[in-house]
Amino acid sequence: MTNIEAKFLDATRWRGLLFTGEWTRGQGPVITVTDKAAGTVLGELGSATPKDVEHAVSIASKAQSLWAARTVEEKQAVFRRAMNLLEKASSEMGEWIARESGGTRAKAEVELRRAHTILSEAYAMPAEACGMVLPTTTGRLSLARRLPHGLVGVIAPFNYPLVLALRAVAPALAVGNAVLLKPDPQTAVSGGVLIARLFEEAGLPPGLLQLLPGDSAVGEAICVHPSIPMIAFTGSTRAGRRVGELAGRHLKRVSLELGGKNSLIVRADADLKLAATNAAFASWMHQGQICMAAGRILVHRTVADELTQRLVEKAQRLKVGDPMADGVDLGPLINARQVEHVQSVVDDSVSAGARLLAGGSHTGLFFLPTVLGSVSKGMRAYEEEIFGPVACITPFDDDEQAVEMANDSDYGLSVGILSRDVRAALAMGNELRTGLLQINDQTIVSGGQIPFGGRGCSGNGSRIGGPANWEEFTQWQWVAINGQAPSYPF
Repeated sequence: MTNIEAKFLDATRWRGLLFTGEWTRGQGPVITVTDKAAGTVLGELGSATPKDVEHAVSIASKAQSLWAARTVEEKQAVFRRAMNLLEKASSEMGEWIARESGGTRAKAEVELRRAHTILSEAYAMPAEACGMVLPTTTGRLSLARRLPHGLVGVIAPFNYPLVLALRAVAPALAVGNAVLLKPDPQTAVSGGVLIARLFEEAGLPPGLLQLLPGDSAVGEAICVHPSIPMIAFTGSTRAGRRVGELAGRHLKRVSLELGGKNSLIVRADADLKLAATNAAFASWMHQGQICMAAGRILVHRTVADELTQRLVEKAQRLKVGDPMADGVDLGPLINARQVEHVQSVVDDSVSAGARLLAGGSHTGLFFLPTVLGSVSKGMRAYEEEIFGPVACITPFDDDEQAVEMANDSDYGLSVGILSRDVRAALAMGNELRTGLLQINDQTIVSGGQIPFGGRGCSGNGSRIGGPANWEEFTQWQWVAINGQAPSYPF
């Protein structure tokens, strides 16, 4: 086994186990945890079955009512200790994130900083106002207050495993819920064990957080269980449709954060040096395995050739390899199936007329940063979410056409517009169907304090983060108080 210095995430503590408030054996097969770049084994984790979900619900339900009744100070103390632990063990955590997800150290550091922000936001929530006084008639006090759902199921993906799990887990706990967390089995330590250990050491009461890594049967069991009234899912649109179908059938609250085919629009007046670095980052950061990645780079025809050449030069300079090595810019894709998907999209698009200008091939899981020129409607590179390091360049003639192209998608997550004319960029932005809009920035911009989410096939209009957390993880209750019972004409 590869030796990661065992401290906070000591593998002997969780080897072959699940977390239910204590480390215990699940009924599913063992999950092998691997270093995606080296292919070596980092450890083994237990996995759950639908029977484990049933047991977890029983434990979490008992713990939740006691947790909801805890004082503000008691709840905040847990999150304060969790923030301190995150800071102290950040180096070890970062190494696990990099090795298990295939991301660079820099990407892991960004993820850890974002996780700290999420925890600090959650820390504040128990002390925030959670209701309002409503107008009413004399002699009656009318209140609206926000109450926890009870149990929240969180199903998280592999690409930003810590952040995309914690951004639901932390606020859900902060407002009084218990959480059943199903991380992606490919990153079950970074997106699961790390969070369980964090809250275990921070003193979260046992049973409130259930760690249930497993296959799709476990996810479906969480979605259909009658005692779990809310599901927070982040992942592919295909899987999200299934989650939404199951949750809707059982009348559950569901938050769907799904894929994207995001456009970065470069107007003719943009600074092309800055535009090139924005386009490169938005296309190739974490090997393009980000829902906010720029799936289309829409460039004004008069500057398209120059921007394309700048991107080609950047692609040729970037270093691909083990993300733990110094100077590496891109690591491996998550698995061979994803490599095959990216390669097929590139090959099919080139066959349809796209120009391969850089990259376009792979060695093992390592896919070269790729530039495709002359990408047009009907090509797979124009239509599909690639989730790989492919910059797809499409020229446009005017602002109206750029808006039409950006809106020509079933997705609606993120759009960036680069221009020296902010007024013109804002006018374009007002016409775009997108959940996130960046004026003079690329598409991969987020934070724990913002309401994050998309439209269409990018999500069901739900939001997670900042002020949206109260809306997602609690529900309204109306309370009316009379001095005495009124008399009615019956």
